[in-house]
Amino acid sequence: MGYFQLIEIRTDDFDAFERLHEQWLADTEGERAVVQEWILRDRDRPDTYLVMVEFPSVEAAARNNDLPATSRIAAGMAELAAAPPTFRNLDLVRKD
Repeated sequence: MGYFQLIEIRTDDFDAFERLHEQWLADTEGERAVVQEWILRDRDRPDTYLVMVEFPSVEAAARNNDLPATSRIAAGMAELAAAPPTFRNLDLVRKD
């Protein structure tokens, strides 16, 4: 079964976050272990975004985490965030 990471970030500068994310995509092309990724905005809290990332396994996620570009995006997210980002690590239990 798959492994997911959910990251919640609050920021007033989504454009800067998007530029950071686009740089990460370019820097990790051919290396990242991401299956799919969704970026969602909270309708009730417009400064709050959720990044849902699907990995094939927890081991693949760990390898992805070890990429230098992943460290750079994490540092950049921390700078842009109004509060520290929240991370949730999730195992897929069921998919219908």
